[in-house]
Amino acid sequence: MKLLITTIFFGCLAFGDISTLNDKDMRAMNGVSMHNGCPVSSDELRNVSVKYHDFNGDTFDGTLVVHRDIAHDVEMIFKELYEIHYPIARISPIEKYKGSDFNSIEADNTSAFNCRKATGETKYSKHAYGKAIDINPIENPYIFRSGNVSHKASNIYKNRNISSQISVNEKAMLLPNSKAVEIFKRHGWRWGGDWNVKDYQHFDKQ
Repeated sequence: MKLLITTIFFGCLAFGDISTLNDKDMRAMNGVSMHNGCPVSSDELRNVSVKYHDFNGDTFDGTLVVHRDIAHDVEMIFKELYEIHYPIARISPIEKYKGSDFNSIEADNTSAFNCRKATGETKYSKHAYGKAIDINPIENPYIFRSGNVSHKASNIYKNRNISSQISVNEKAMLLPNSKAVEIFKRHGWRWGGDWNVKDYQHFDKQ
C-alpha cells in the first residue's frame, strides 16, 4: 500500500516515488538485509524510486530503501544529482547481492539500507537504521588506516587527484569540492570523506 507519493516532472519524466514496503519487498529482505534484532522495523522503512544517469549517460530507474525520516531528503538529493548529470554506475537494493556489502561494492552498486554492523566495529552501521547511502563505492573506496582497500578495482582511486582528461569514472569520484558532496551537505548530511579514516562513498544523516 502506498503511504505517500511525491512526483516531480522533468519534461516527460516523472521523478520521486516514496512508498511503504510491500509484502514482496519484505519477503525479499527477510533474513537477507533484515534480521531479528535490527534497530529498525520494516514499517519504518520506505522505498524511494529515483532516476539516474549511468556511466554511459543513459537514464535508468533505481530504488533506495531508507528510513522514513529521510525519504524526502533522498528524493530531493537524487533529483539534484540527476540535474547535474552526476554519473552513477547502478542503484539496486542490497537483496540483489544476498545482503553482501562486499558483493554490492564489487558491482559498484549504490545502496542504502542493510542491517549490518559498521566496518570493523560491533555496533550497527548507519545503514542498519536506513540513514546512510554508499555511492559509486569502487570509485569512492573505504580506505583503511594502512592505506589498503578491500576491492582491487578501487586501487587506482586511492589517489584522489583528477587528471586534465576527466573520464566518467573520475567524474564519479567524490571530492571536497564536488557538486554531489555539496548537495548532500546542503541537506544536512555528513560525508565520510571528511573523516580521519576515509570512507569516500559514504553519506549519512543523524
